[in-house]
Amino acid sequence: MAQALTRREVDRKDWPALPFHEWQPTLETLHRWLQVLGKIRLECSPWINHSWSVPFYVTPSGLTSGTFPYGSRALEIRLDFINSQVSIDTTTGQKASWPLAPMAVADFWAQSVEAMRSVQMPIELDPTCSEIPDSPPLDSDITHSDYEADHARALWRALVQSTRVFTEFRAGFVGKVSPVHLFWGGLDLAVTRFSGRTAPPHSASPAMPLPVAQEAYSHEVSSLGFWPGSVATPEPVFYSYAYPMPQGFADAAVAPKSAQWSQSGGEFVMAYEAVRSAADPDRALFEFAQSTYDAAADLANWNRDALEWSANNHGQWWASAVRGSGRNPHGC
Repeated sequence: MAQALTRREVDRKDWPALPFHEWQPTLETLHRWLQVLGKIRLECSPWINHSWSVPFYVTPSGLTSGTFPYGSRALEIRLDFINSQVSIDTTTGQKASWPLAPMAVADFWAQSVEAMRSVQMPIELDPTCSEIPDSPPLDSDITHSDYEADHARALWRALVQSTRVFTEFRAGFVGKVSPVHLFWGGLDLAVTRFSGRTAPPHSASPAMPLPVAQEAYSHEVSSLGFWPGSVATPEPVFYSYAYPMPQGFADAAVAPKSAQWSQSGGEFVMAYEAVRSAADPDRALFEFAQSTYDAAADLANWNRDALEWSANNHGQWWASAVRGSGRNPHGC
């Protein structure tokens, strides 16, 4: 039951260029800053299945932790890439903020800990850098300090565009499905659909402790994501994988033509630049999301009739829900 996009009138210039070797220094610093802030949420929040208690979410100006608890109080951490600022807001009205500017990771760590103390929410964090092999501890990393605001804004704009299409794709599923969220460990934006069936125990993951990996993949999934690249693989890509991988998945016919199978990753990938340069970037990305999910769900015999909206029923439900309200059924 393929789903259709509701809107496609998107200006292609909204998809920014992401030349990895130009923005790599900012990406590496920002990745580690996000880990510092993410560890605050991780420390304070109760664990939610599949690590859903730790990611960030895309906002109209940057990223947010969302609201999370600190004892009987609560706070939110926001990164504003338009105004180049980090801010912490609390339910007591206390606030802290500091600039997003060139700064060693160790200094950003100290600034974050001090900001939490200043709002009467002192915290102790594990300085281990997550999912980045051989990186120094966050509280002593003086190697990574580069930050170009325009490069950070380009990443954010790419996340905004990806989130739009991912959310459209997410809307076609009525089974268990994750939010569209940014995991600060691997720095990937993801949305994951679940079949409802349990999966065999995950055998290993080089990026995370085995118990975390096994809990993350406790159930059968099809996952779509965006990853900005690394030194080892210096190209931003969209990816789609299934766990457990159904037989024949690697040989499935998927779209668009620029999509390909990555043997090393065990997933389908499509270069971000291929989406950005497409005549219709939204459609290219949506076709990648839909066709790779179709392959995973069909080969693994998911109960698609029960798990998905049909395109017609989805539209009829929206029309019925807003009839008489004067609202555009697409909310825009």
